[in-house]
Amino acid sequence: MSIGAPGERRVRPDEVEGSAAVARRIAANVQRGVEVADDLLEHAIVALFAEGHILIEDLPGVGKTTLARALARSMDLAFARIQCTADLLPADVVGTNVFNQREDRFEFRPGPIFANVVIVDEINRASPKTQSGLLECMQEQRVTVDVHTHELARPFIVLATQNPVEYEGTYPLPEAQVDRFTMRLSLGYPSARGEAEMLETHASGDRVGELEPVASAADILVAQDAAERVRASEPLRSYVVALLQRTRDDPRLELGASPRAGLMLLRAAKARALLHGRDHALPDDVQALAQPVLTHRLVLAPEAVEVTPATVVVDALAATPAL
Repeated sequence: MSIGAPGERRVRPDEVEGSAAVARRIAANVQRGVEVADDLLEHAIVALFAEGHILIEDLPGVGKTTLARALARSMDLAFARIQCTADLLPADVVGTNVFNQREDRFEFRPGPIFANVVIVDEINRASPKTQSGLLECMQEQRVTVDVHTHELARPFIVLATQNPVEYEGTYPLPEAQVDRFTMRLSLGYPSARGEAEMLETHASGDRVGELEPVASAADILVAQDAAERVRASEPLRSYVVALLQRTRDDPRLELGASPRAGLMLLRAAKARALLHGRDHALPDDVQALAQPVLTHRLVLAPEAVEVTPATVVVDALAATPAL
């Protein structure tokens, strides 16, 4: 076992084993309700344990909302859905003060953002003002209405969706706001066999509605605290910095990975280590998560043709030696 700095709070072996077991139960339960690839489901649980949020760019009807519902039911958490439209107001998301005539005072009526698992459908159809208010909730985990601050529920995760092929009447997220999502995922179409099984099982009803909780909010909070205390050595932190610098120096990019990207990549790597039963993160964890954590933060230079952000990340990983 590696030794941490003096006074450092280390994650205990029983916490590692317990959190890994919680992740396995959640993954197995979610798979009963929705067809999703194992690695994508692991990424989603990693984001949850790392106290992050997920941007899902995919076509309609591939199971984005079903995945969010299955996660919420598996952990017995409050679930809410926000359908974004151009006329959606910040108050529709965070809530508002309503005057109580009987008691002659204003009362705060919380909005759907106060759930534990919130899916924000087609976030790019909301106005920039509403997008900004939503992303402030994600960053601060609190809401301020009429100078009064209200804490959001814990655990708290936002899964926002975008349709990658339909942009008419949308407000694309600015890069500074996209940067606040820990990961960008794409579920894709299921395999032919998986889709055939889905047609058979879903014909009899809603499988997600039949799921029973296999974890609790307390379990998730314990896992999040444990993930924060997973050890990341100085060489590993240097490796993350070198990887970020490689993207910033790449002439094919107009905008490389930000310092926030490094923080989220390291936090996610620690959460993945916990899922795999380790009390310390490895370069393997960073490499496994570099694509979903970094690609949506990179902006290609105008002259960069026949290249994608994913290609740049692959090249950066190949050119950056693990220390």
